[in-house]
Amino acid sequence: MHSIHQLLIKNLFQAPIQDHPEQEIVYAETLRFTYAQFRERVRRLAGMLLARGVKPGDTVAVMDYDSHRYLECYYAVPMIGAVLHTINIRLAPEQMVYTIGHAEDDVVLVNADFLPLLEQIKGRLDTVREYILLTDNNESPQTALPLSGEYEALLAAAEPVVDFPDFDENTRATTFYTTGTTGLPKGVFFSHRQLVLHTLAGLAALSSNADQGRFHREDVYMPITPMFHVHAWGIPYMATLLGVKQVYPGRYVPEALARLISTERVTFSHCVPTILHMLLSDPKCEQYDLSGWKVVIGGAALPKSVCKAALDRGVDVFSGYGMSESCPILALTHLSTDELLQDQESQVALRTRTGRPLPLVRLRRVDDDGREAPDDDKTPGALQVRAPWLTQSYLKDERNSEKLWADGWMNTGDVACRDASGSLRITDRTKDVIKVGGEWLSSLELEDIILRHPDVAEAAVIGKPDLRWGETPLALVVPKQGVTLPEKGIAHHVKCFVDKGVLPKEAVLIKVRLVESIVKTSVGKTNKVALREMY
Repeated sequence: MHSIHQLLIKNLFQAPIQDHPEQEIVYAETLRFTYAQFRERVRRLAGMLLARGVKPGDTVAVMDYDSHRYLECYYAVPMIGAVLHTINIRLAPEQMVYTIGHAEDDVVLVNADFLPLLEQIKGRLDTVREYILLTDNNESPQTALPLSGEYEALLAAAEPVVDFPDFDENTRATTFYTTGTTGLPKGVFFSHRQLVLHTLAGLAALSSNADQGRFHREDVYMPITPMFHVHAWGIPYMATLLGVKQVYPGRYVPEALARLISTERVTFSHCVPTILHMLLSDPKCEQYDLSGWKVVIGGAALPKSVCKAALDRGVDVFSGYGMSESCPILALTHLSTDELLQDQESQVALRTRTGRPLPLVRLRRVDDDGREAPDDDKTPGALQVRAPWLTQSYLKDERNSEKLWADGWMNTGDVACRDASGSLRITDRTKDVIKVGGEWLSSLELEDIILRHPDVAEAAVIGKPDLRWGETPLALVVPKQGVTLPEKGIAHHVKCFVDKGVLPKEAVLIKVRLVESIVKTSVGKTNKVALREMY
């Protein structure tokens, strides 16, 4: 009898590298190497960490842009039984001190650009034994941090690991922190088993559609979601398993991203709506052909105006849904062959929905009394989920873990409708719903309508306390550059959609304020908690 085959990340690592040794991995516009070299580099990184005293259960943290080095850490660190902590490089220094201490990081791999950030707080990082420098051009930056070497030099000198160990598939593989809009960041963690199952289910879902939005062997993949954020949605694991060409862009600069898409013939990416909006509206990006590019949008609702602009440029854009706590993908919006024959307006309505669940995912929507809401695409309910790859709890945080899990279902904090075909439509966060005279008004729907106004660049809608109505909607609107936009014009624009029956009549109570910018969280989402405090 052989021992039972464990679901370990090393099994994701071995398959495609044997099948596609000559396939390329590209970093920004500076470096390209083969999968065979990638395999060697991962083995050397593992050997280097072991030689530096990293043991199973230790935590190795990374602070880097989206790079080949990051991909190497996705494999080497968990494959030796250690835990990979992907540090959110956009955190405030106080939050960074907290997350590094809370995760008990032993070793930190840090890009030269983030040395000043760590220098500010180095006296308070009690768990860290050493820092390893990541740099693109072998420079030796001046720093007060005690660096124990540079990544490439340490890799070159390391003895590669030949055989990675077997251990229990429920061993923790990764940790990162979800920066809720209130309180301290919460630690989310995933086991080898969860990451392998998420990879397989994600690939099954992404590759199963007939025509639209497919991810397959001949694609070229480039993430535009930070690799610190839920393992770049877990898609680098899927891409490596498929054995596709991968492109890692480094820092996000709109023109550089568009140029990489064009020159490297990138066909599959994922990002938040703000990044796509930035790419589509930057005049420097207009010269690049984006047709044939497939993009999954998540992290926030895909506005219909951005969806339309993408379709006009030949981009196959569609929504994905998930959360940090769910590893993250739970649902995808794929269009059938018949739906692709519909006109653009109908397609925009479909592509901006939240989609259907992945294999192995169960979703339900409940009202305040715990009753399931009907699938009429009108009745909203609080969305709860079950899947084999959901975080079991928050790290060292019982109180919030209990709130996350109730009756064996994970509470997503989202409110959704579902149609008869099983397709979801998120209508709001439970805490962002605006209740006007007892009626629910969706802030996402209002934002979507306002963004259709030709002179609006950005919009966020929050509820403002009101003695008569309980709450009324307040729209914070950023006009496009060089445009004079009267507040009354926006209110009138909203009223037109009320008159057409698209929005409930309560929407006419909207108040509008023009602002220069809208506050975002560290992962680029609108920070509604901060906006409610400000306004």
